[in-house]
Amino acid sequence: MRDSYNGSTPPFQGGDAGPTPVSRSCSEGKTLDGFSPPCLPAGRRYLPFPLSSPRGLNPTRLETFLKKDKHAEEILRILKKTYPNAECALIHRNAWELLIATILSAQCTDVRVNMVTPVLFKTYPTPETLAKAPIAKIERIIRSTGFYHNKAKAIKGASALIVKKFHGKVPRTIEELLQLPGVARKTANVVLGTAFGKNEGVVVDTHVKRLAARLGLSKHTSPAKIEQDLMALFPKNEWTNLSHMLIWHGRQICTARKPRCGDCPLNRVCPSAFKV
Repeated sequence: MRDSYNGSTPPFQGGDAGPTPVSRSCSEGKTLDGFSPPCLPAGRRYLPFPLSSPRGLNPTRLETFLKKDKHAEEILRILKKTYPNAECALIHRNAWELLIATILSAQCTDVRVNMVTPVLFKTYPTPETLAKAPIAKIERIIRSTGFYHNKAKAIKGASALIVKKFHGKVPRTIEELLQLPGVARKTANVVLGTAFGKNEGVVVDTHVKRLAARLGLSKHTSPAKIEQDLMALFPKNEWTNLSHMLIWHGRQICTARKPRCGDCPLNRVCPSAFKV
């Protein structure tokens, strides 16, 4: 899950506080009461922008969004057919191991992390033991993952806080996870979605970021804004699975340097096909 190290990134807040819930009037003259507007496709809960202005509904924006929504539906259908068994590539046995592995995966391949974690978890099998471990010993074990000074501090600090504040259990809410050292929104989404089956957001790593742009799903470069766009376009119950499928597709077909467009099942709907 290669991505820039974000251990010091503050919680998701300010202008990136998350997608905006809908509560406006629509072109059909109905009140959009809460999160399920009747003039939008079923299953959509969020919009990445306000549909209306003080003068009323913006029909052009609505039409553009609905076209994009249809495009996203077709992408999801093809991905689910192509990758019916997509799952997290980080090997883990529980939520704590997944948390630690995800922190280590920053700017490192999952293959490398999976080579390191068996030794790490055999030496320090619980949050309690890792919290008490000498930082130098942790660094020696995880050195090959890169940025090992910061990562060692992060996983030791996260383990210590889990023991002290959360009674040795990985917290199950995004607000609590974001309190842990080395955890920003991407890592929190991985743990919540994969370990606890809670769809709180879409994991945006380097693969998802690249595919969102190539597939015409987002024009943004900020992971926070890309996540908002994807959350608006795909049903909430698919968010975790969507991340897994996009990551698998990014590794196997839509690679960064030489995408295999001729072998891609999405080339019929991809605006970047044979152009990269």
